[in-house]
Amino acid sequence: MKIQVLGSGCSSCHQLFQLTKQAAKELNIKEEVEYIDDIEKILAMGVIQVPVVAVNGKAVLTGSVTDIEKIKKAIIGDASHSGGESAKGCSCGGNC
Repeated sequence: MKIQVLGSGCSSCHQLFQLTKQAAKELNIKEEVEYIDDIEKILAMGVIQVPVVAVNGKAVLTGSVTDIEKIKKAIIGDASHSGGESAKGCSCGGNC
């Protein structure tokens, strides 16, 4: 499982990164959470709003989130769907 936080470098993006690392740790996910602030890479993933949590290259959570349980559900929700669809059936994790 590849978990990434896409952000512009702002405090909200860094806060989401820290919370996502904590969520991954609590879920016993051994892979390192990656922080991406390269705008070209972010745009290549089809993301136009940051911060974003992406699992296996797909956005599962968009916007500032301070609820670690919501982050965990987004990570697990994407990982548990065999078709690659997120829990809400949309790449935005139901935030559209």
